[in-house]
Amino acid sequence: MNGKPIRILHLDDDPNDHELVRAALEADGLACDVEAVSCRTDFERALALNGFDLILSDFKLPDYDGLRALRLIRRLHPDQPFILVSGTIGEEAAIESLRSGATDYVLKDRLNALGPSVRRAIAESDERRRRRKAEADLQKEQRFLRAVLENVDAGIVACDERGTVTLFNRPMREWHELSDDPVPPERWSEHDGLYAADGKTPLAAEDTPLHRALRGESVRNAELTIVPKQGKPRSLIGSGGPITDGSGRRVGAVVALHDVTERKSLEQQLRQSQKLEAIGRLAGGVAHDFNNMLGVINGYSEMVLRAMPPGDPRRQQIEQIHKSGERAAALTRQLLAFSRKQILELRVLDLGELVADMDKMLRRLIGEDVVLVARLDKHLRPIKADPGQIEQVLMNLVVNARDAMPRGGTITIEAANADLDPESIRAHEGAKPGPHVRLSVADTGEGMTPEVQAQIFEPFFTTKEVGKGTGLGLSTAYGIVSQSGGTIGVSSEPGQGTRFDIYFPQAESGAALGPTPRVASGAASPTGTETVLVVEDDEAIRRLIRESLEESGYTVLDAGELTGAIRCCREHRGFIHLVISDVVLPGVGGREVTQHLLEMRPEMRVLFMSGYTDDAVVRQGVLDAGVPFIQKPFALDALARKVREVLDAIRPASAERRG
Repeated sequence: MNGKPIRILHLDDDPNDHELVRAALEADGLACDVEAVSCRTDFERALALNGFDLILSDFKLPDYDGLRALRLIRRLHPDQPFILVSGTIGEEAAIESLRSGATDYVLKDRLNALGPSVRRAIAESDERRRRRKAEADLQKEQRFLRAVLENVDAGIVACDERGTVTLFNRPMREWHELSDDPVPPERWSEHDGLYAADGKTPLAAEDTPLHRALRGESVRNAELTIVPKQGKPRSLIGSGGPITDGSGRRVGAVVALHDVTERKSLEQQLRQSQKLEAIGRLAGGVAHDFNNMLGVINGYSEMVLRAMPPGDPRRQQIEQIHKSGERAAALTRQLLAFSRKQILELRVLDLGELVADMDKMLRRLIGEDVVLVARLDKHLRPIKADPGQIEQVLMNLVVNARDAMPRGGTITIEAANADLDPESIRAHEGAKPGPHVRLSVADTGEGMTPEVQAQIFEPFFTTKEVGKGTGLGLSTAYGIVSQSGGTIGVSSEPGQGTRFDIYFPQAESGAALGPTPRVASGAASPTGTETVLVVEDDEAIRRLIRESLEESGYTVLDAGELTGAIRCCREHRGFIHLVISDVVLPGVGGREVTQHLLEMRPEMRVLFMSGYTDDAVVRQGVLDAGVPFIQKPFALDALARKVREVLDAIRPASAERRG
């Protein structure tokens, strides 16, 4: 055995039989520790202590019998070895005892068979114990393995050699909305809604990862798409292989599927962002050059119109040139907005008030067959943005919504506070956690396919007929929102309408709401007699500004770069009231130029102008407080008003005396 004495409980009412049994065991070489009991009471008391390896019992006792003792043992200790030792036992009784669970029976006149019977009973008991432990360990391991398989973030499916599914874990059931109903391998693709990576091409049965693994193939990073009957498609990457037994025979297959839908979405967003950024840089450069040319065209056509009498037959032609130039300037402004290189005049504003102020204008814009619904929460958080640019965003979105409903419908504008947490910003590229204000524009129109949605923010992309749209409306909105620190996203399905959601971060605490300036019109162009220094590297623009300001009565000095500007300041004997400088100049930027000039003439006022700038501070719309700016291309009348505004608002007392 195992070196320890066998603990035996012997039930028999005859003391001589106790000794005979003990002697027979010792004669057989068994190390035994035998406890003898002669009645039911002592037997049950001994059992209560347990710890016995084997029970020996006589078949008949005065107040008890072996079968009753056996039933008690089987109830208390189901696996306890039990041997009947009796003088006489009939065949029927022997069969009954074995049927009731006795391990063996030995006749008292054949005690030489007791030793082998005990050895066999102990060996069988040990084997049962080892088998139960192995089964318990196996069940524990299976429970552990199943718990792991049910809780991993990967879908795992396995089958036997016939293709019958034997494992279908929780992610496969819940994430992908598949059932574990047994279906043959040739129906896996159809039953489970499996498609190729494009999500459109049905996956052939023999191309499914599990089918390939069942054929003996080692599958690595196979891309596929699950399109459930309900819910959104999911992109998966599957790896797996065949399952073999100890002899190498294939007995099944297993595949692990990882959900990469979110990762692919982020990759797509990154590619889209990089593409838009590249297009934006090109658009910004093109717009900057156009602005200078358009400034000359629009400026000189404006000067010619001023000097031309109302009845001149050529006036209509010049007016058409001027209008075309203004339309081209509006187009370049949209390009700059898309490329996020225009200068924003940021103000702290209430988005709800801005939308409410536009209500009448928007209703006229959409026509009578479209219903406009505005849901504006009270007590909206303040945001910091250029009100004119946000108005342009809202108009662009409303116009697109109207065009998506040729037979009429409903446009809903919503403004509400929103809090973005680290989990929710995944759906809003570029957003940061914290308090925001959400502006939404939704329509009940035709909706868009995923392919169209992927391109809607690209400049010049449009689904409208030729001549009915430039394709810059949404790209402009994208640029303005991005430059304002916000994010814009779209959700749409064909036939289900479209919804744009814009999130603006809350303005910094302590920021006060500012007024939204309105440009006055109808007044005569202002004039002046002050001296103005113009610093502009484009000769045509510089000449235009000089001639325009001279017509308005100003004395104008001009230079193309820092050296010429310094020379003007040194050589001019009189007072220089104002310097107008481009922000981007060759070599040294406009801000550095004006700093040099102000060291020489600190009494000068400064007005910046630009088509766009690569200066980080100005590009982000954060101009120093009190520094005036005018965006190219500008109307000459607007320039005259801006010059007059700067000179009148902050002219020093010393300048009044010397001027």
